[in-house]
Amino acid sequence: MPDNFRIALVQPMSHVPPGDDKNVADAVRYVEQAAAQGAQFVAFPETYPGPWRMPARFDPTEAMTEAAKRCGVYVQYGTLEPIDEKAATAYNLLMLARPGGGAPGKYRRTHPPGPWIYTGGPHWEFQYVAGNEFPVFETPYAQVGLAMCSEVYMPEVARALALRGAEIIFLPAGTDKRKLWTTWRQLIWARAIENLAIVVTTQNLFGPAERGLAMVATPEEVIFESTKPGMFIVDVDLERVRDLRGQRDGVSSSRDNGVKAGVLSQWQRPEMYDKFFPKGAAR
Repeated sequence: MPDNFRIALVQPMSHVPPGDDKNVADAVRYVEQAAAQGAQFVAFPETYPGPWRMPARFDPTEAMTEAAKRCGVYVQYGTLEPIDEKAATAYNLLMLARPGGGAPGKYRRTHPPGPWIYTGGPHWEFQYVAGNEFPVFETPYAQVGLAMCSEVYMPEVARALALRGAEIIFLPAGTDKRKLWTTWRQLIWARAIENLAIVVTTQNLFGPAERGLAMVATPEEVIFESTKPGMFIVDVDLERVRDLRGQRDGVSSSRDNGVKAGVLSQWQRPEMYDKFFPKGAAR
């Protein structure tokens, strides 16, 4: 498995409902441009290209899987999985379309419990149902985990992915973070630090006054970030991540390492998990 690969990080000016179907053609063009610049992965924001509301008026999966196969790249994108049209229920998905074709990998957002998070706002409108699985996807470049937006505030999500082998975690977000921007940025890096992983995020923009957060964080440094719209090409090297994961922490490790090695193995105490949140404890 090679250590080096290239990510195209897309922070688009997105079309809002009811015109969100226009995002699909834009997304295909971004995939084509990314492939032309040698990217192996393309990362889009949460629920991009859409749809954003129930009932779902379109499904981008065919277009995304076709573009991934034709262009020879992995495409991380977002959409909805309708459950009940009358009840307006749906899973919020992150998908990983593959260059080899076939059904894309799927992550159903797990946190928080639904349905309030996607109701009453200007963009999303559906009754969100939480998923219950933390899949990790094998690629020739990295073990890939997917998480979504404010799940960055739930460290258990990224840890579950890392413990399942994820080396790179795509954690795309939805919209302008406003007063949350600083803490959000800090937590993206924190998830990389504590999981010895590379964490990638980006978001939708809806106007020139909005501030984005496209970012690639490694355990020891933030190697890219931008608040502006566009597509950004970032070269990623997993050699250091794999080295840190293979090390054992020691009393003198801080002379050589900017993070704690061994946190996914040496530092773990699985027998304590039930004590962290005892079964039957009040919430």
